[in-house]
Amino acid sequence: MTDNLSELAKLWLNTKVQEKKWTEERRRIEDRIKSLAGIPENLDSTEIVSPDGFEIKIAGRIDRKVDAKKLQEIAEAHDMVDHLSTLFRWTPDVNVAIWKKTSIDITNVLAPAITVKAGRPSFKIEEKE
Repeated sequence: MTDNLSELAKLWLNTKVQEKKWTEERRRIEDRIKSLAGIPENLDSTEIVSPDGFEIKIAGRIDRKVDAKKLQEIAEAHDMVDHLSTLFRWTPDVNVAIWKKTSIDITNVLAPAITVKAGRPSFKIEEKE
């Protein structure tokens, strides 16, 4: 591995191209396996197929998105608000832009409920022309 940033940038770009190709190829293979195994598009469980010498677990899930505001309006209209806490998980997210603008007197009180951990940085490298 080199210590030259330009060389590392070139390596990174080449690796991203290869990664994209291999990801596309892996997905084509997975689609073919799914087809041959007779797995439905709307699989919402795990299926196991066992061809000679292999066990293939195929886990499918249906993504569900909830419009929280609409859900709360419907629940209130039908007197079902009590069911929301058991039927749905409520996950608060920090609105960082507003958090940073809010008085420290408020954020200091709420901060102990928030775990802060540095994430992996993302990279975007483009070759100059």
